Amino acid sequence: MPTGLETILALEVPVIVQIAERIMTVDEVTSMAPGTIIDLPKSADDDLEIRVNNKVIGTGTAVKVGENYGIRVSYIGDLGERIVAMAGDSGPDAADSDGGEPA
Repeated sequence: MPTGLETILALEVPVIVQIAERIMTVDEVTSMAPGTIIDLPKSADDDLEIRVNNKVIGTGTAVKVGENYGIRVSYIGDLGERIVAMAGDSGPDAADSDGGEPA
């Protein structure tokens, strides 16, 4: 029988790697079609954000793993920060859904 901690550590959480963010008008979005290219305000050499519950927990660089993409972690927050991120929006700064990081 697994302990409570083993059960918690076995839970799966979605991890998001964010390339960039861009504000667009509704007209621009509705005008999109297959083949449309969206220019993002980020250099290809910049680190990507690693997010859990929409909170940044680290950064890394994009890599190719066989036929898939991956991320090589270059920075990861301390264990306490990661646990808080996995807990969701129940902390004192729950209104700040992006962890205070600029987009």
